[in-house]
Amino acid sequence: MAAKIPVTVITGFLGSGKTTLIRHLLQNNQGRRIAVLVNEFGELGIDGELLKSCQCSDDGNDNIYELTNGCLCCTVQEEFLPTMQELLKRRFKIDCILIETSGLALPKPLIKAFRWQEIKAGATVDAVITVVDCLAVANGTFASNPQLIEAQRQADDSLEHETPLQELFEDQLACADLVILNKTDLVNDETKSQVKKIVKQELPRDVKIVESSLGALDSEILLGWNAAVEDNLDERPSHHDTEEDHDHDDKITSTHLIFNQSFDPEVLQSRLQSLVQLQDIYRIKGFVSVPNKAMRLVMQGVGTRFDKFYDRPWLSEKERQTKLVFIGRDLDASKIKSAITEN
Repeated sequence: MAAKIPVTVITGFLGSGKTTLIRHLLQNNQGRRIAVLVNEFGELGIDGELLKSCQCSDDGNDNIYELTNGCLCCTVQEEFLPTMQELLKRRFKIDCILIETSGLALPKPLIKAFRWQEIKAGATVDAVITVVDCLAVANGTFASNPQLIEAQRQADDSLEHETPLQELFEDQLACADLVILNKTDLVNDETKSQVKKIVKQELPRDVKIVESSLGALDSEILLGWNAAVEDNLDERPSHHDTEEDHDHDDKITSTHLIFNQSFDPEVLQSRLQSLVQLQDIYRIKGFVSVPNKAMRLVMQGVGTRFDKFYDRPWLSEKERQTKLVFIGRDLDASKIKSAITEN
């Protein structure tokens, strides 16, 4: 029987840098044939498209799978299982699989799926990697935009947590084989040491912590752990171990807008930063058409903090559209559109 396909689960809060980490890994894959499952939130797959633009695989876009049917730990049987079954049919053409969770998912329900008969003979969880936003932890929020996680936890009728965000942070760390302290370039050495101390206090066992600013880590650090995580989940305690499942706040939704026009990046960013003050918008991500630029601009925002970079040339004039996804509570798409296109 062929060896099981190693699967690396990458977890962490929204905006912690998971997609950037995976993108760097794909661009420096050392010849590995890597398949990626992206747990998107919403209909317009920005993270998946961003990874596809790497153009770093002989199989092209065929190895990027977007799971958009909701949080993986809630819908693991609906969409994840059939996708994994399809991947296992191609097991001789795949060296490893990466799973990027939405940031809202609990790690353990997903990992338990690797005990199912349909999966366990062909795949194993090589490691769980938890990406930590160093600046957010330093600020005491753990996530760059804690309202989204907090709202979902408060909506769970089976929980009675006074500090749900803290508990989700602990769950992500408790399941980790490797912790990546990301965005270290945004804090000084003293603050970084304090954050490391906080993280270590939440780890139930000896877990390696590495630093990163833009997810630029060697693949040898990220892959090849052989941890068989699904076989030792008892060593990874969770606040939700006694629960059958969990519910999410239906008022937290996503909406996307497509514009057949170009924007000045600084003007657009300023409008978006003002917009998040008016609506409960937790995350913004997308592609922007910039006047007189042949390259596509990637724009990502968590709260009022934005990052942007050019990732690749536009493939055609027809493709040059500005596409933005908004994740938040009770979003009003018409007001968002008006705020962005105001004169």
